[in-house]
Amino acid sequence: MLSYNVDGLRGGADAVARVVGACAPDVVCLQEVPDLLRWQSRRRRLDRSVGMVPAISRRTGGLAVLYRPGLEVHRVGHRVLRRYPGLRVRTLSMVALQVEGVPLLIACTRLDQHPGARLHHAGEAVDRLAAFAAENPGPFVLAADVACRPEDTAWRLLTAGLRDAAAEHPWGGSATFPAHAPSHRVDGVFASGDVLVRRAGVPVDLVDPADLAAASDHLPVLADIALGDGPEGRRPAGG
Repeated sequence: MLSYNVDGLRGGADAVARVVGACAPDVVCLQEVPDLLRWQSRRRRLDRSVGMVPAISRRTGGLAVLYRPGLEVHRVGHRVLRRYPGLRVRTLSMVALQVEGVPLLIACTRLDQHPGARLHHAGEAVDRLAAFAAENPGPFVLAADVACRPEDTAWRLLTAGLRDAAAEHPWGGSATFPAHAPSHRVDGVFASGDVLVRRAGVPVDLVDPADLAAASDHLPVLADIALGDGPEGRRPAGG
């Protein structure tokens, strides 16, 4: 699966589509998709460009989860996180999928730059995802623009109960921001214990560097995961 802050498509839908196409994921979690002028038509153009189906694409919070044709969506959820006066509304999008008969829950969020709001929203996102998983049993993955580095308290809160895929099984690049000269890791994929992570990181060997620099101010994180029984898993999902 791919997690990608697309910066409001300021680099254009075609550039983002080339990045996504080069990664060939089963599931894409997007942050900062357009939510203002002509947001619906701009999102539809992106969906067509990447050739994927929107499972959930809500205006509030600028999130979207897309999946390749052939997967099954059983349930979706979209929650507004605690509002803070003067700060942007933050949300959590969740999708319950079936991958060849195996359940997989996907969640997507973008946290705030404000440290206090970010920490609260990180905990709230974990709690709401746990509640969604209780109603829709299965392994789950959270894709997030965490808006901070791994040493920050919000990141540490996420990894108190979830596994940092790129830290456990690093592959490709590490830093995700800024795209033109990456120096900070602020985007991540976090998995529950029953998800097999094969590798995760910035797909620098798969994508044209010019596309990565042009498409967004963030770099994407690609996680190769598998589901099922046994040490090697038996169902590829989102790699």
